[in-house]
Amino acid sequence: MTITGIELIRYPRGITVHAGTVDWLWVRIHTRSGLTGLGETYPCSDAEAAVIERELAPVLLGRDASHIDRLWADMFLAVAYHGWAGAEMRAISALDIALWDLAGKAAGQPIHRLLGGASRDAIPVYNTCYDRVDFLTDPVRLAAELRSMGISAMKIWPFDPIARRTGGNTISAAEMREGMEPLRAIHAEFGTEMQVAMEFHGYWNLPCARKIARACEPFEPMWLEEMLPQDNLAAYRELQSSTHLPLTISERLMTRWGFRELLENRAASTIMPDICWCGGISEAKKIASMAETYYLPVAPHNCGGPVLHWASAHLAANLTNLSILETVRRHYLEEYRGLLTTDLVTEGGFLPLPGGPGLGVDLSADALARPNVTRKLLG
Repeated sequence: MTITGIELIRYPRGITVHAGTVDWLWVRIHTRSGLTGLGETYPCSDAEAAVIERELAPVLLGRDASHIDRLWADMFLAVAYHGWAGAEMRAISALDIALWDLAGKAAGQPIHRLLGGASRDAIPVYNTCYDRVDFLTDPVRLAAELRSMGISAMKIWPFDPIARRTGGNTISAAEMREGMEPLRAIHAEFGTEMQVAMEFHGYWNLPCARKIARACEPFEPMWLEEMLPQDNLAAYRELQSSTHLPLTISERLMTRWGFRELLENRAASTIMPDICWCGGISEAKKIASMAETYYLPVAPHNCGGPVLHWASAHLAANLTNLSILETVRRHYLEEYRGLLTTDLVTEGGFLPLPGGPGLGVDLSADALARPNVTRKLLG
């Protein structure tokens, strides 16, 4: 499968999340055989497209698409000197997903079978609450709606507004009560019937994080996610030693080398790579295998576009040490609709195993025809 072209498809959504604009970049790898492979990354389509055009397309064009490991290593070598923890790695991730899609199509098998087969009949999920029902003002209603769908775990970030006011450097008793209220209300209504993961987006310093963790302990949340910035894992080790609650990190760590220190210093109880950021399906599988040697579960971060959603489902189907997969019901019920040829939605609180060769899905004609979508073919 000789690579003859790399197509860059930018979808500028204009949606702001956590003070940044989130766009999706889709890539399609074209081959001489006529097969194409689909990949995706986010959130800065202009930056990631530039890396592919300038640095990575020259590495891939004319090469055999089936040599996934060799191509990954050569792409990494092309960008490692000048930086590989941002747009460079996100760009590699998109291309790696597309290479796996191609491999599955060539073999006539879903990606999860190429990874070693399915480890489960359906994929357990939790819901990240980017929702029309606001968890800050109506957390019980939101939890009830999710329960009616069979979903028994949800993720919220009620301390973020406080961190933006204080810079994450101080928290008063009144602010602590404010941040705790959604968790308290859900726990009071549902008890252990709804697990609540607490997300912090790396906004807090270590003393405040310790205080918040102590306040959360009576309610036994599913985990505390990214309480600190992800670039000082020794501080995370200090935080973990001060609470019995599990810590989860982090979609912002990239490559197996980025996760190595996290695993070695026992700073987290659950490992959370993002396929579109960490280095693609190839690297996420290696990170999960590393975590397994420390007897740690993996809960892939899945809060990007529709291709990530499908790719994450393939990885989650395969991993023997999967804990749970992130999903966003507003994404798969609304924002993804019409973008792909098939939808992948929860059934009774689980995702079904994705079928079809490769990813099992492609971009729809409607998505490609949208006026804000731009396309560029390299090669």
